[in-house]
Amino acid sequence: MPGPLTGLRVLDLSRVMAGPWCTQILADMGAEVIKIERPGLGDDTRHWGPPWWQGEGEQAPQSAYYLSANRGKHSVTVDIAHPEGQALLHELTVQCDIVVENFKTGGLADKRLDYASLSAINPGVIYCSVTGFGQTGPMARMAGYDYLIQAQAGLMSITGVPDGLPGAGPQRVGMAVADLTTGMNAVVAILGALHHRHQTGEGQHIDMALLDVQVSWLANQALNYFCSGTSPKRTGEYHPNLVPYQPFPTADGKVIIAIGNDGQFQRFCEAVGIAHVADDPRFVTNPLRVKHRETLVALISDVTRGFESTALTIMLQSISVPCGPIQDIAQVFEDEQVKARGMKIDVPGKAGSVPGVANPIKYSKTALSYPKAPPALGEDTQDVLTRLLGKSDEAVHRLQEKGVV
Repeated sequence: MPGPLTGLRVLDLSRVMAGPWCTQILADMGAEVIKIERPGLGDDTRHWGPPWWQGEGEQAPQSAYYLSANRGKHSVTVDIAHPEGQALLHELTVQCDIVVENFKTGGLADKRLDYASLSAINPGVIYCSVTGFGQTGPMARMAGYDYLIQAQAGLMSITGVPDGLPGAGPQRVGMAVADLTTGMNAVVAILGALHHRHQTGEGQHIDMALLDVQVSWLANQALNYFCSGTSPKRTGEYHPNLVPYQPFPTADGKVIIAIGNDGQFQRFCEAVGIAHVADDPRFVTNPLRVKHRETLVALISDVTRGFESTALTIMLQSISVPCGPIQDIAQVFEDEQVKARGMKIDVPGKAGSVPGVANPIKYSKTALSYPKAPPALGEDTQDVLTRLLGKSDEAVHRLQEKGVV
């Protein structure tokens, strides 16, 4: 069954993570994605290893980082600094619905690959620019990386061990969350622009900034600040607005107990043998539990230490009290629920099957598929230039001799 974006074509001028994450999602949904890479070098992340995936045969090893964000794409090598390379991309733009790029603001204008240049060639093109700080503002032309954005957008200020405890201090989240969430938001923006084009025939320029996205993802913590006038602090293991909502010690480790309402709290107390606590005037509502957090957490910890982790988890889940283990990544992919949801995939490629993580979107009527492994550098150059642009083998060979492709 074709994917929901089958028939759309994407010219992908992005590299590293935010842009490629966006275009990988589009590829999963059925769009044809043409990934433009530098001859001889390719996407920066091709060199971000170890670890590496070797595959079969003579193919050079591929970095795990590159593999995480580039399945389903067609790799075409083009020197965009060369006038003939720019001309090739102009020709490809005519054949494409969407362009995604993550060069520094203004960085493509002198190469005639900016929105003004490409929309003049294809007025219906949807052109998505992904940058650190956006197309406007005093920092617009500065490079922005995920770590910097996590710091500047406030995420690190609420992540890590609270002040006054061993190991206190701001910490980076263990994934490139600003990159990933910007890629996801870019997909949302592109789909909205496609609907606008269906109604009007007009393309448009989308301005996506990592800083904007990370600020927007402060969500309830931003509103905590707006409503209180106090900047939220690091809370480490516990939640600033819910209690009990954190890890608790057991006889053989820790489990997360995440109680979101008073009914769950009452069922929890009954199940672990402290029913009277649910009626204690200090704990009957969540605002009261937040006020008396330390007392309640100490009381619950004394009780949970008498249970083994698995037994406690099974018991609480059986009465609809959210509870679960703290797993490492190896354990995640052995988790029966993760297996049931098909979250580990194997994608066919020229050098053998490549492992990957499934797209989480599950439609009832249109299927996502993974027909093509992350490509080797330039493996699709000949095919794309001949199939889409009608170049002869001799013409492609001449371009290769000049170093254009």
